[in-house]
Amino acid sequence: MLPYWLLFFIPAVGVFSPELLDARSRRRVLWLIAAVFTLAIGLRFQVGGDWYAYLDYLERGSALTFLEVFERGDPGYYLINWLVGSLGGSIFWVNGLCGLVVMAGVVRFALRQPLPWLALLVAVPYLITVVAMGYTRQATALGFVLLGLVALGDGKLRAFVVWVLIAAAFHKSAVLMIPVAALASGGNRLWIGFWVGLMTLLGGYLFLFDSADALWTNYVEADYQSSGGFIRVLMNAVPALLFVLLRDRLELNPSESRLWWWMAVLSIFCIPLVLLSSTATDRVALYLIPIQLFVFARVHLISADVFWRSMIVLGVVSYYALVQFVWLNFGAHAFAWLPYQMIWLVQ
Repeated sequence: MLPYWLLFFIPAVGVFSPELLDARSRRRVLWLIAAVFTLAIGLRFQVGGDWYAYLDYLERGSALTFLEVFERGDPGYYLINWLVGSLGGSIFWVNGLCGLVVMAGVVRFALRQPLPWLALLVAVPYLITVVAMGYTRQATALGFVLLGLVALGDGKLRAFVVWVLIAAAFHKSAVLMIPVAALASGGNRLWIGFWVGLMTLLGGYLFLFDSADALWTNYVEADYQSSGGFIRVLMNAVPALLFVLLRDRLELNPSESRLWWWMAVLSIFCIPLVLLSSTATDRVALYLIPIQLFVFARVHLISADVFWRSMIVLGVVSYYALVQFVWLNFGAHAFAWLPYQMIWLVQ
C-alpha cells in the first residue's frame, strides 16, 4: 500500500506548503509531478482488475493493419496498441502513453483551480489510483474530457466538442458528454443546441449507435451490478450539492457557473439512475468525477477567515485520506491493485 500513500502525500506536501513556490515554479513542479505519476501509471505490473484483458487488446491490435484499426470499436485505443505493437513495444508503452493523457488532463485542469495541489490530491484516491490504473480506455477518455472542460470553462465550445470526440475514440461512452456543451453555453441557445445536437448525432453514429443494443443488454437488461457504484456516484453528488448551495460564493465567471451548475445537476441525477443500472450509471458517472476536483479545490473560498479556510482545506485532505484508506483496506476489488508492483522490481 505504501506506493499509493506516497502518491497521496506528494500533493499533500504542496497543499500544506504553498509558500515554498511562486506561481511559475508551482506550474513547473506540478508538471514534474505529473511525469512521476505517469511513470507510476505506465510502469505498473499486474495492477488493475482488467490487466490481462488489456494484454489481449495489445495482442489483437498488433495483428491489425493500419486501416483495420479504424474498423474496430474504440479506434483511438486500438491505434495506440497498433503503433506500440508495430514498434515492438509492450503493454508498458501503451499504459505510459495513456497515463500521459490522463495526467495532462488532470494537471491542466488543476492549474485552473485556486488550489492546484488540492485538486491533484483529490484526484489521487479514485481518478488516478482506481480509474487510471484499472480502466485504461475510459481513463484516457476522461483525460481528454478534462482538457475539454478547461476549454468549455473558457467558453470555447468547439474545442470542447473536439476533445470529447477524441475521447470517444478511446471509449465510446464519452460521446454522452457532448450535450453538456449546449447546456452550459451562454450564447444563442437555439443555434448552439442545433450545432451541438448535430455533433452529438455525428459522434453517436461514429462511436455509439452501432453498439447501442449491446450496451443496453450488457449494462441494463443484464442488471449487472457494479460493486460500490452507489458509493462512487454519491462521491460526485456530495460536491455537486455543495456547489448548488454555495456557487454564489465560489468566485466563478459566468461560463464556469453555467458549466458546473449542469455538471452538478447531472451528478445528483445519477443517484436515482444508479438504482436502475449501477454499472451503466457508474461508468457514465466517471466523466463527472471532475466536479470533485473543481468544488473541493475552491470550497475554502466560502470563508474570508484564514483559520477557517485552513480548516476547510484540512477537512478535504482528511476526507480523501479516509477515502483512500477505506478503498485500499475494504474495497471489494482492491486486491487487484495490491501490492503495487513496477516492472523492473519483479523481474
